[in-house]
Amino acid sequence: MRRYRWIIITFILILFIGSSCIVAQFPYRETQVIQDDDLLKEQQVLFIGNSYTSSNNFPQIFTKLAQAGGYNVSALMKAEGGWTLSKHSQSIGSDNLIQQQSLNYVVLQEQSIIPSNPKDREQSMYPAIRLLNEEIENSGADVVLFMTWGRRDGLPESEYNDFLEMQKELEKGYQQIADELNVMVSPVGTAWQNALEKNTQLVLWQEDGSHPNMNGSYLAACVFYAVIFGESPEGLAYMAGLQEDLGYFLQSVAADTVFDDLERWNIE
Repeated sequence: MRRYRWIIITFILILFIGSSCIVAQFPYRETQVIQDDDLLKEQQVLFIGNSYTSSNNFPQIFTKLAQAGGYNVSALMKAEGGWTLSKHSQSIGSDNLIQQQSLNYVVLQEQSIIPSNPKDREQSMYPAIRLLNEEIENSGADVVLFMTWGRRDGLPESEYNDFLEMQKELEKGYQQIADELNVMVSPVGTAWQNALEKNTQLVLWQEDGSHPNMNGSYLAACVFYAVIFGESPEGLAYMAGLQEDLGYFLQSVAADTVFDDLERWNIE
């Protein structure tokens, strides 16, 4: 009887110890899940602009790229064809989006020609950005200026004979107001220039020589990823349907453009 009693006691002890080990494992696994969830950092981004922003559903490309990097992004867009920032600054709809959302960033994209014209940007673009910047700051969000790109064939009527001539003046137009207000610049146009210098066969425009094709929009999204998250997009799996070698090339160009001169783009 004593032997059987010890067998029973031993069996009960084994069951108790085994159960304790199993119970001890659950909190560890649960902690790991919470840590993984914490890697998804929620951000709300409002894109204000026109057809350059809405082409190829650019905010969605940026959102999916961000998700590939472990960020949970909610992207809103107010982008009407041909709209200027001056028009947005007077729009109740744009104002409501700025005021009614818990935003982290508001992206401002000016009409494609205005930033390259010194007179137009002084009279229209800069006053509008100053007004919008004040509103956005009051809402608690940060401003990011969406530096666009020159047209494929330049702007001959303004004596810009090719892309490079127009791009140089566009960059200057965005940079001046960014430095005045100390706001970040997303140097998409500069990244286009860098990409085209490295690959002369690369096509970034649609047939109209103005709006971006998917290559151009993906490169823009990679630049915004680097600017907003302060991390390189290199190696991210999301390619927006592009071939991997092209996607990785555009990721690399975006990273180099942003991180080679953070001070220039007012990125801390």
